[in-house]
Amino acid sequence: MSEKILIIEDEDGIARILQLELEHEGYEVGRAKDGRTGLEMAMEGGWDLLLLDVMLPELNGIEVLRRIRQSDNTVPIILLTARDTVPDKVSGFEHGANDYVTKPFAMEELLARVRNILRIFKSSREGETEDVLRIGDLTIELLTRKVFRKDHAIDLTPREFELLLYLARNKNEEKTRDEILSDVWGYEYIGDTNVVDVYIRYLRQKMDKGYRHKLLHTVRGVGYMVKEPDA
Repeated sequence: MSEKILIIEDEDGIARILQLELEHEGYEVGRAKDGRTGLEMAMEGGWDLLLLDVMLPELNGIEVLRRIRQSDNTVPIILLTARDTVPDKVSGFEHGANDYVTKPFAMEELLARVRNILRIFKSSREGETEDVLRIGDLTIELLTRKVFRKDHAIDLTPREFELLLYLARNKNEEKTRDEILSDVWGYEYIGDTNVVDVYIRYLRQKMDKGYRHKLLHTVRGVGYMVKEPDA
């Protein structure tokens, strides 16, 4: 069965090109021209990925994103926008975006990101032999994408979850920043590798702060690892 992608984009020319390219790749594609319609279509479910413009009539893309995530909907979302400042990107990720593409973009790069995110989510949903991953007192629910430290729920953005899951699956194994960028971000990242450091800091604040046993460790001169408390 073909994977289904919803394009929420008010610029008809961009939306039409995206639709043609995605259909050529074998995806089923739906379209919405404003934020309110896009939100309604997204909430109906059945989508494997959303391509969401930020500047939309009726309801802006960040508000659409926020409402989708409030409903506990875990569908992966790539934001499309001409605004490429760091605060804009941080806002998108903090509201639950999985990726962020600035206009104008190369179609080959966008398609690569689409394939990567779909691969990651397909693996999470179908490729697991267990529904729950545990490391010490940390619990990761793979199907619901929920995380707990003891009985305390940890609210993670999609990118933070993917980073934690990657390190947890490779527990007690040192991972370099380049390996993390390649395997979690999933494409040739253009920019400073300190984006990994930023997200590691976010994770530490949420899952290790206040706990005696730290699970997330810095490997000096190498990168990072999640380590079993008794390992």
